[in-house]
Amino acid sequence: MSKKIAIGGDHAGYYHKEKLVKWLRSEGYEVTDFGPFNADSADYPDFVHPACEAIEKGDCDFGILICGSGQGVTITANKHQKIRAALCWDTDLAAVTRQHNNSNVVCIAARWTAYELAESIVKTFLTTEFEGGRHQRRVDKISC
Repeated sequence: MSKKIAIGGDHAGYYHKEKLVKWLRSEGYEVTDFGPFNADSADYPDFVHPACEAIEKGDCDFGILICGSGQGVTITANKHQKIRAALCWDTDLAAVTRQHNNSNVVCIAARWTAYELAESIVKTFLTTEFEGGRHQRRVDKISC
């Protein structure tokens, strides 16, 4: 089964996003790119909210959000009740946030994360399963 991916960010994450879109498609993922579509200054909420709405509606299974620090996209994404976004700067964090938090969005700091590492983080995030069990009880308590 192909996973459907929503991707977006801002101008600082544009180049990583573009490379990730190409790589994800070559790996067989369906990718919906919410922008931005160039490196001009852009406001990340304009792209994060539609990406998260696509996940909440079930049009996409997971999200990848990229901005300069990763903080802005993470904060914005987590305003959505059905989104569990995690800022990850290594593959161990990407694995544990899937295993324990059932995160459905990975956020990346483009200015502090080399592209090769970003790709590894995304690969780990998308291929790691939620463990459920005792973690499900905690995940069920997250939404307000």
